[in-house]
Amino acid sequence: MRIVVTTPTGHVGSRVLHLLVQAGVRPVALLRDPARLDPELRDRVETVRADQTDAGAVREATRGADRLFWVNPPAPPDADPMEQHARAAAAVAEAVTANGIGFTVFLSSVGAEKRHGAGDIDGLGRTEEALDATGADVLHLRAGFFFTNLLLQADDLRNATLPTPWPLDLPMAWVDPRDIGDVAAARLLAGPGHGRRVQAVHGPDALTFAEAGTIIGGATGRTVEVVRISGADFRAGLSAAGLAPPHVDAVAGMWEGLSDGFVAEDPRDVTTTTPTTLGAWAHAHLAAL
Repeated sequence: MRIVVTTPTGHVGSRVLHLLVQAGVRPVALLRDPARLDPELRDRVETVRADQTDAGAVREATRGADRLFWVNPPAPPDADPMEQHARAAAAVAEAVTANGIGFTVFLSSVGAEKRHGAGDIDGLGRTEEALDATGADVLHLRAGFFFTNLLLQADDLRNATLPTPWPLDLPMAWVDPRDIGDVAAARLLAGPGHGRRVQAVHGPDALTFAEAGTIIGGATGRTVEVVRISGADFRAGLSAAGLAPPHVDAVAGMWEGLSDGFVAEDPRDVTTTTPTTLGAWAHAHLAAL
């Protein structure tokens, strides 16, 4: 069984790769720089160098694949994320069709069902559509807000603050990327189903940012002040961090599109609920800050 894993050094992809190795599979790690791969895994996986936005390279890298774990690669700060999503979507759809890949697990997001009006997530919705159009078996994993996004605000958390443009009383699905990797690996090993399927990965709880701040404070032993900032200030901060205007629009568009009455179409149930709590994750990853 030949399983190709993209973004194998990312929060989710690295977990998928480890679990496949533990299951006795020798997966294929598709990445730009094989030197970034975990040294302990290099002798246990096959590495293939490829740019995921290069359709020809992806087609060659996935030749002979039975199953594929696909994550759209992040866009560079000076690039347009929507163009990046479009190229990645075209590349994976061509590879699935040309190589007859029997089953693809795609890491999508809560909100992709909107298709339009959710910023960067719109690109994931269009990738869902591109994979659906191949007619091959595909599972879209619609994940919630990653715990690891908090690491991008390490400096704020060191100062016991958590600024956010999201409404402080809006419940959201929060999830540990490691748990997403668990679900993805289990699905890859279980194999194809029948056509197109969707599975949400919602984490253990729906949390507001106000609740998240309290939980993080309890885990780190500090009182964390959660502050809602304006959209203009959020955009200004993204620009100051070096993001190009299209990138700012894509990031800001996510909260603009999902914070005003949006309800995920995938309900919380036993299949969408994962175990790791924000408190446990914060104790392990944020307390040292």
